[in-house]
Amino acid sequence: MSYLDRLTQDMKVAMKSGDKARLSAIRLLRGQIKDAAINKQGELIEEEEIAVLTSAAKKRRESIEAFASAGRTDLVEKEQAELDLIKEYLPAQLSVEELEKVVNEAIQQTGASSLKDLGKVMPVVMAQVKGKADGRQVNEMVRQKLS
Repeated sequence: MSYLDRLTQDMKVAMKSGDKARLSAIRLLRGQIKDAAINKQGELIEEEEIAVLTSAAKKRRESIEAFASAGRTDLVEKEQAELDLIKEYLPAQLSVEELEKVVNEAIQQTGASSLKDLGKVMPVVMAQVKGKADGRQVNEMVRQKLS
């Protein structure tokens, strides 16, 4: 079942239960997936749907940081609720230990030895953890290992 189908089913459930906040967030996600399909001029494969959801989650995280620094706790709570909903659809995130293992393997594979080799390691790691780890977290871990 595609993510779009799953979102459609969950949208129907949210409509019946009267959960307006959840319904609104699901509609937004469905719209983003449909927009991406229109831009592609065809149906999205699973990885592309995950990329759309990952992008939506990243936008929510950035919004949460911005609203928190501005002291807007009401908007932080709204964005956090949407982020939690998006996380329900994303693949399970890698633990720190699992991510560390992938990073170490990528460093060995590329022969990286210093921070100058960051550009070699990042694409290898991101290809393996796409949708399963936050890019910022991956970048920080790779930088830590190479310095």
